Amino acid sequence: MENIRVGVIGFGNMGGAHTAAIANGDIPGLKLAGICDNDAAKRTLAGEWYPGIPTFAEHEELLSSGLVDAVIVATPHCFHASIAAEAMRAGLHVLSEKPADVSVSRAREAITAAHETGKVYAIMFNQRTNPLFRRAKELVESGALGERKRAVWIITNWYRTQAYYDSGSWRATWGGEGGGVLLNQAPHNLDLLQWIFGMPRRIRAFCSVAKYHHIEVEDDATIYAEYENGATATFITTTGEYPGTNRLEISGDLGKLVLEDGKLKWWRLSEHEREFCFSSSIGMYQPEVSYEEILPSEPETAHRGILRNFAEAILYGVPLIAPGEEGIRELTLSNAAYLSSWTDDWAELPLDEARYAKLLQERVDASNQTPLFVSHGSAQEYSERWQVRW
Repeated sequence: MENIRVGVIGFGNMGGAHTAAIANGDIPGLKLAGICDNDAAKRTLAGEWYPGIPTFAEHEELLSSGLVDAVIVATPHCFHASIAAEAMRAGLHVLSEKPADVSVSRAREAITAAHETGKVYAIMFNQRTNPLFRRAKELVESGALGERKRAVWIITNWYRTQAYYDSGSWRATWGGEGGGVLLNQAPHNLDLLQWIFGMPRRIRAFCSVAKYHHIEVEDDATIYAEYENGATATFITTTGEYPGTNRLEISGDLGKLVLEDGKLKWWRLSEHEREFCFSSSIGMYQPEVSYEEILPSEPETAHRGILRNFAEAILYGVPLIAPGEEGIRELTLSNAAYLSSWTDDWAELPLDEARYAKLLQERVDASNQTPLFVSHGSAQEYSERWQVRW
């Protein structure tokens, strides 16, 4: 196979940008072969922008057309896993937009299909391509920071106006999106937090609904997490604060990392702090410390990087940067945060998936929006707001 024939399901902003990248030849090995959207106006627009490319009203028609080898799923969140599973069982590889779905229990359908079929299943965690986050992961996993102690991420530069939420009735509703800032904007950051620092054992969260906007979901959240080794993490995010901050600090008993303003700052201790604490005979003494500042060694390849990796995984067996099954970890964090906030209690991990699904469904049933397979807006280029912004 020289070229992978790709169909894009959901011709909205993200789907439109992915379509353009493939059609423009930016992704070696991928060839645009079909576009699906159940909005007739979107199909007309797709026909105008990409003449000669077949369009489909229903994703089932695309999956059974014989015209594609792989699909990109860029629909509303609640369709991600079910369509991905259908596609893999139809013999197609899948790259899904984030999040994996709206709940862990729903996301498992796609993971099961991937295991059963052996098809490539990836997820669009494009911020994993950022070289500073990749370097931070290497340092933590190599033991360069020693025993993990604490992570603190203030990620409040996801600012949105009321006009953003008013642009579609599905936005910021339990029925339309399945959540607020934690499910729409912050999945990238929650994914990176677990990717670098690991998964906690329990979560306590406070999610404020409509604190800054007229919406039915949270636009401000604070998560506190505890880990098996005693480490902790704090995650603070909102769409109602400007100017915002993007600052990740990770501490261990051999030093500290700070990622902010497009650089990684690394403080290295000469010995393990815990050993120093109990061996020193001087009360106000401190370990020797050195400092290094790391700048990006290469550009952030973002969405195009994930698309290229997806193609290479299919063609050459290259390991995925963001395997689809890892999407369940990020989703576990947001689901656990909601569960904790709703019950005013700790959410233990592994997550009580049945309880979460029940409480989520109650909110969906009472929502002002019913889930519809409708995309909104179309793009021909990736927006800078979808990449890491410092």
